This record gives sequence, structure tokens and C-alpha cells, in this order.
Amino acid sequence: MGLTGLIGGCTVGPDYQRPSADIPLAWQSDTPWQEATPGDTVLKGKWWELFQDPQLNPLVEQALGNNQNLRVAAARLEQARDQLRIARSALFPSVDLIASASRSKTSANRPLAAYSFSNQSTVQNDLRVGPGVNWEIDLFGRVRRQVEGARASAQQAQADFENTRLTLMAELTTDYFSFREIDIEIEVVRSSLELERGALAFVSSRHDLGLATGLDLAQQESLLEAGATQLELLQIQRAQFEHAIATMIGTPAPNFALPPAVSAPPLPTVPVGLPSDLLQRRPDVAAAERAMAAANARIGVAKAAYFPIIDLAPGLALPGLGWESAALANLLTAPSRIWSIGLSASQRLFDAGNIRGNVRFADADYSAAVASYRQTVLGAMEEVENGITGLASLERARIQADAGVHSAQKAFEIASERYKGGVATYLDVITAQQTLLTNRRQAAQIQGQQFATAVYLVKALGGGWGGPPQVSRSD
Repeated sequence: MGLTGLIGGCTVGPDYQRPSADIPLAWQSDTPWQEATPGDTVLKGKWWELFQDPQLNPLVEQALGNNQNLRVAAARLEQARDQLRIARSALFPSVDLIASASRSKTSANRPLAAYSFSNQSTVQNDLRVGPGVNWEIDLFGRVRRQVEGARASAQQAQADFENTRLTLMAELTTDYFSFREIDIEIEVVRSSLELERGALAFVSSRHDLGLATGLDLAQQESLLEAGATQLELLQIQRAQFEHAIATMIGTPAPNFALPPAVSAPPLPTVPVGLPSDLLQRRPDVAAAERAMAAANARIGVAKAAYFPIIDLAPGLALPGLGWESAALANLLTAPSRIWSIGLSASQRLFDAGNIRGNVRFADADYSAAVASYRQTVLGAMEEVENGITGLASLERARIQADAGVHSAQKAFEIASERYKGGVATYLDVITAQQTLLTNRRQAAQIQGQQFATAVYLVKALGGGWGGPPQVSRSD
């Protein structure tokens, strides 16, 4: 067996195999869920376009280009890729250009080298130039395990970047739809205030004619003031969501404003794949899996310390190949040529348990990475299950809320007519009016929760049907 075969065939430490995780065969839901198919492309790429909101899309593009947290993640990814390049460089020899020049004088009174000859004081130059080569012969796979771990860490950084990107997009989209839900609530309260102002004018005229009591007037004024207070509180919430969106897209909050919009796009249907799909699609699961691979490689690095380190290197004082002369004029001539080559090996004989401790540490690190991976998978299952059941429950709540708004509107109209006809008290009108306002706001809130839950489900599914791009072995 040649040296290449020997080096390639001896790598200490365990070879990585992805541990199993408890994956159910299907989701448990009381309503049918739309199963994705391999040809389903609706979530690939720009998944936020699934919501068909033309004002959302440019905000997302701005966030992708300007968000500072995303830039931090991109810089961390570049660092991880550079670490991989650094680790891979150890597989190859390092070549240095060595040059030195010195002038020295020897002592005439130095100890004799030969008793038949007396010493003389000499002054001479020493000029050296040439390349130096160093290379660790990776006989037991220490360097290869380091490269394996660095590659897994670079892939983990790629998955972390994708997860940061997904989290940012989900947070921005959620805040945007919460912002729009506040817009709808503001419109509801404003229309209610218009109604209340008209009612106040009506009650005031009746009060002037002696047809309404002072209590009726005071109650209507109180109702109007309460509505104005609700409007102010909603304006505060709207401003907070607006400022949060500005920060995420990299714009100073004072320089950013979104015009109000009260029309909501249709709620999209989110196709759901099988539970096993999450292992390929969720970037946080991919990051946890790559962390396991990196931890496994570190076990091999730790175990390699039990074996000798063999270096192919020149002598300690001379370059591996070069020239040495006392005069610059003949430095590069054939008689001035020098060379040296050698092997060095070091084997630790006693370290008071240092290597064994490092191996045990690496084993425990791997066990922790496995547990973290399995916990990440369990959390992914929980989030998708919550998203599926949440959307089903919210759809039922929306239907009931719409029915409640319709009934409250009818009750308010009847109460108003009865009061005008002198059959009912004004308290009946106020009660019906408050119920209508409450029901309309609740319907708007449920609609906002539906969009937020849809975004939550998309994020739980990994944001798309393609897994995070991996770092190629050529990087």
C-alpha cells in the first residue's frame, strides 16, 4: 500500500451517521389538511407572495437588503466558510521563502576545535535564501477530521443564516398583518364614532324638545368619549407596529410611514407536507443536524491525540532547498546550493489524563448535540400541529364572528327604531351599539389572527419546499 492509500485508509474516530428521531406518519388534526406533493411549488422561493399583498412585497425586499441582523448572520456565514478554507489548507504543505543575512566575528580565544591548530579571529558574512516546506503527514486523520468538522460547521452556519432570514421574514410579515388588522379596527371605531356623533346630535335635539332625559344625553356623551379613547389607543398600537417594521427594513422610524389600508387579501391555503418533510425543509433542524456532524468530527480530532504527530520538515536551521554563501556575488551558484529534509514525530507519553478528558468532553458534546437535534425536531412538530389546528379553529371562529356582527347590526337597527318610536329606552340603543362595536372589532382581530397563524404555519414548515442550500465540498 502506498503512502496515499495508507493516509486515506486510517482515520480515527466514529464516522458520522444521523441519529434517528421520532417522526409521526401524519398530523393529528380534526380537520382535513392539504398535503403537499413533490410538484407543489406554491411555497418555494418568495413564500410571502403567497399572501398576494402588493404593499408587503417591497417591504420584504427592503428587509432582505437592509436588515442589520441579517447582515450579521451573513458575516458569520462568511467566517464559517473561511474557517473551512483554513482547515482544508492543513491538508497541503506550506511553503515559505526564507532569506537571511548576517555578519559575525569569532573569538581567537574560543575553545580549540583541534589541539594541533590554533584559533584565529575571523570576520565573515553568511547569506542564505531558499524555500522552506512544512507538512504534517495526516497518518491518523486528525486534519481530515478537522476539515470534516469545519465543513459541517460551515453548513450549520448556512442553515443558521437561512433560519435568520426565515425568522426575519416571518416576523416582518406577522407585524405587517397585525398593522393592517389595527387599520381595520381603527376604521371600525371611526365609523362607530360617526354613528355616535349622529346619535348624540339626535339625542341632543330630543333633549332640547323635552323628549329625552338628561341621562340619555350623558350616556351618549360618555359613549362618544369612550370611543375616542379607544381610537387613541389603537393609534398608539399602529405607530408601534409601524416603527417595528421600519427597524426591520433598515429605515429610521421617523422617516417611515405606511398609508392605511382596510381591505385584506384573501387568506391563502398553506399546503402541508408529511412530518418527515421537516427534516429537509426547516433550517433550524438542518442547523441542529449539522451541529451533530461537527461534534462527531471533534471526537475524531480528540482521539487522534493518542497517536503520533508526524511532520515532514527540513532541518531546524536551514531551509529545505536553497543557497548559502559568504558573498552575494556567488550566492546563487551551484557550489552554494544547500538542501535538507527530515521527518519529525512526537508522541505524548504522559499527560495526567488530558487526552482522555478531551475525548470524554467531545463524547458529551456529541450527546448534547443529539439531544438538541431531537428536541428541535419535537419543537418543529409542535409548531406545525399548532398551526394546523389554529387555522381550523380560527376559521370556525371567523364564521361565528361574522354571524355575530350580522346579528348585532340587526339588533342595533331594531333598538334605534324602537327608541325613536318611544317604545324602548336609550339604554337599549347604547347596549346594542356597544355590542355591534365589540363584535366588529372581534371579527377584525380574528381575521388578523388568521393571517398571523398562516405566517406561523409557513415558518413552522420551513418557509418553502426546498431545504437550505448546503456548502459544497469544493468550498
